[in-house]
Amino acid sequence: MGQSLSKVYVHIIFSVKNRVNLIDSNIESELFNYIGGICKGLNCNPVRVGGFKNHVHILCHFSKKITQSKLLEEIKKNSSIWIKTKGAKYQKFYWQNGYAIFSVNPSQLDVVSAYIQNQKEHHGGESFQDELLTFLKNYKVDYDERYLWD
Repeated sequence: MGQSLSKVYVHIIFSVKNRVNLIDSNIESELFNYIGGICKGLNCNPVRVGGFKNHVHILCHFSKKITQSKLLEEIKKNSSIWIKTKGAKYQKFYWQNGYAIFSVNPSQLDVVSAYIQNQKEHHGGESFQDELLTFLKNYKVDYDERYLWD
């Protein structure tokens, strides 16, 4: 084959350090747009960015020109710097160290996008921790819960 072709979609999940509820209505919409802009700038065009109070979900096309760790490093670093400019309340804002990233079948983009869009309703009955554990189990990811929440 004369060229390298790729069409990979990913669903990324990560939380605020110690799952502190700092993603409030003052910054929520702007934050999600800002994160989408970071993704776009890295050729990882966003399909949907959302979340709820203490965590973020990103559904994006994953560029063949970047690694997972570099994408997450850039998203977290730049959005954390940006959030800290939004007022005294956010001066000690940090993201958790880790993240979860899952492949998404292109036929399921609408389903995953709707899931991300409905985070507020979804979290009326489920914590972030329970949500993440469900994803890890569904994707059969091996993990040690002792190290999952630090």
